[in-house]
Amino acid sequence: MQHETFADLGVSEVVVNELAKAGVTTPFAVQNMVVPDVLAGHDVLAQSPTGSGKTLAFGVPLVELLKDSDARPSALILAPTRELAIQIVDDLRPIAHARALSIAAVYGGAGIIKQARLAGRAHILVATPGRLLDLINRRDVSLARIRILVLDEADRMLDMGFRPVVDRIVKMTQAKRQTLLFSATLEGEVGRIAKAYTTTPRRHEHSHPVERKADVAHRFVMVTHEGKVERLVSELGKPERGLTLVFVRTKRGADRLVKRLASSSVQAVAMHGDKSQGQRQRALANFEAGVVDTLVATDVAARGIDVAGITHVINYDIPASREDYVHRIGRTARAGASGVGVTLVAHDQARELAGMVSELGLHQELELAGMSPGRGARNGAPRSRTASDGNSSRHGDRRPSAAKGQGERSGGASRNGSSRRARASGRAR
Repeated sequence: MQHETFADLGVSEVVVNELAKAGVTTPFAVQNMVVPDVLAGHDVLAQSPTGSGKTLAFGVPLVELLKDSDARPSALILAPTRELAIQIVDDLRPIAHARALSIAAVYGGAGIIKQARLAGRAHILVATPGRLLDLINRRDVSLARIRILVLDEADRMLDMGFRPVVDRIVKMTQAKRQTLLFSATLEGEVGRIAKAYTTTPRRHEHSHPVERKADVAHRFVMVTHEGKVERLVSELGKPERGLTLVFVRTKRGADRLVKRLASSSVQAVAMHGDKSQGQRQRALANFEAGVVDTLVATDVAARGIDVAGITHVINYDIPASREDYVHRIGRTARAGASGVGVTLVAHDQARELAGMVSELGLHQELELAGMSPGRGARNGAPRSRTASDGNSSRHGDRRPSAAKGQGERSGGASRNGSSRRARASGRAR
């Protein structure tokens, strides 16, 4: 059932008013599904892609269920990356404060003493697993009175190897807690931990409706390894380009590419795990403000980025998996906007990439680039100059338009094995 307002879902007037200040008035589909069950006290498993509004799906009922007189902390939100943890706090702080609740994020790469002080005062604690365990071991934080536990992007936490740490953390919380788990997939290992962590949960699966496809033009461009930088510079020089996110596979590769772009008079900034938190925040702030319009990032560093106005995503290095392709391209064409996804493909990578993305319904784009699923590049080279230039057609999923605070800020990431959802989200979170 589609509710017209958050008040229809049982949300308090003070929170409804705070959401309205941010231009958030009509609940997204995932919020309609999840909010009533959370308010009723049920455990919830939610499969939902990036951009679907899941932060408010768990955040709105969470602040409704807590009181300012509750223990600190009473609610714990686990997130895989510091960027996502920070963005969850940014999204939820206004509605938390409207209910006289404090909220804080703790994550690696920042001063632990200050974070310990903030964590001790917070009703709602948003944390990356490693830093939270550090604080627990220092006896700065106790989880004994946590009664609401949220695992956001559970699939990504497993991908990053956090299962043992998350298991330890979950065991420290109350056995009778309410648990909410959000993931791009609820199959495999995620399904096993979901069963272990929850009790008779309500399960919801949400994907963007087909009729609201994001307007993404997917292009595949055949290049030589030696010509990749030159082609990237050419793509970045196109007049229709706005903010552009360039993906590479390694941290060293990100720094090296920024230097090579600078030698071609293209200003870019790098964002990856070896950067300090201050450096990462400055890079993202400068990118979002348009001071620098090209951000070079690794997959992990880019997790959770939700910057309005990204017109292009360029895969300088091909993604490691279909899911990574989907996550990367999903950084553009958000909230009803259009976008372009460009992948630079060396001839010896064509077969690997074609096998990776053919199930996403991109057969026409692969053919235009001289690639064929299962065969890679024809004769090791593109069919024609036109194909080599990466002609495109538009695919994917137009998401409902929304205010900045309503769209999913985490992306957000983003693991989904369904080729239909891959097509439907344009990134296929």
